[in-house]
Amino acid sequence: MILITGSGGLIGSSAVEYYCSKGKDVIGIDNDSRKLFFGQEASVVTTLETLSVDFLNNFTNHSIDIANSESIDQIFAKYNTDIEAVIHTAAQPSHDWASKDPKLDLNINLLGTSNLLESCRKYSPDAVFVFCSTNKVYGDRPNQFDYIKHGDRLEPMNNEPFFHRGFDETLSIDQCTHSLFGASKLGADILVQEYGRYFGMRTGCFRGGCLTGWRHRGAKLHGFLSFLIKKSLITKEFSIIGYDGLQVRDNIDADDVICAFDSFINRPSSGAVFNLGGGRENSISVLEALRLCEQLFSIKIDIQYDDVPRIGDHKWWISDMSKFLNSYPEFSISKSLNDIFIEIGEAVIGE
Repeated sequence: MILITGSGGLIGSSAVEYYCSKGKDVIGIDNDSRKLFFGQEASVVTTLETLSVDFLNNFTNHSIDIANSESIDQIFAKYNTDIEAVIHTAAQPSHDWASKDPKLDLNINLLGTSNLLESCRKYSPDAVFVFCSTNKVYGDRPNQFDYIKHGDRLEPMNNEPFFHRGFDETLSIDQCTHSLFGASKLGADILVQEYGRYFGMRTGCFRGGCLTGWRHRGAKLHGFLSFLIKKSLITKEFSIIGYDGLQVRDNIDADDVICAFDSFINRPSSGAVFNLGGGRENSISVLEALRLCEQLFSIKIDIQYDDVPRIGDHKWWISDMSKFLNSYPEFSISKSLNDIFIEIGEAVIGE
């Protein structure tokens, strides 16, 4: 049995489908907080309803708040040692939204993670605990390096040690601006590590770059690639926030994310930390993404610019996955950037 929080979200719903398709019983936890954060268009109710119909015999969702320790305790007490793994993807995921309600952001991201870890320790201590962390735990540390404009993107100066592969897990998390969201996720990340190191639980933190895919209910404040493609196709216009659109992200499809999680679940360790992303091959700037949309979907996009970047936003991020790949050489990324764009575009057009 697999317990998945955020079961209606991008990564959670992909995990539900993956494990249900393998015949596993799956327990979901999702109370559609995404609607509260980003409005009706971001609601995951339809996704949850579809999953409940498609996997009627082995998927059950519980609409509860992970910040409610009593409710979480009851779930773990009910299923107890039947739970083989916990995949924790539920979160308040936005830089901007966190500043509107810092306390709620902290309650969901940090307190919610604490509740899940403690209930897991009490009732399902042998379960593997996978935490969907974020590269925002590094704050704006990546911005303290030197970059140059190269076409429609920024690139590190050739003398920077991370130029070819991207950032690895040794990047400092200290003395930089994280945003309140980055801070709450960092607290949860460290807590997951500590439950592994201190209590010997089998825990893994996956610090994701841009996790994306056709299931994503992208919104302006969260879900860069999904929102960009949807906005471009529907309105033929897009407003770039900061850095002239030269900022770079590496993108990894949700299905590949779940395969990485599954590799860890099958061969876990305690207190593990891995960067997770699409690497240089799946990296793209905002401007490049808009140009690719125009090319793939034969449209012309009206681009506007907002000069003020988001607090703590990265100028450039590519994930160095060497550590994970050395431990799990069977894993490889299956979906290219073009695959991801086309699948998201087809989902938008089909709505």
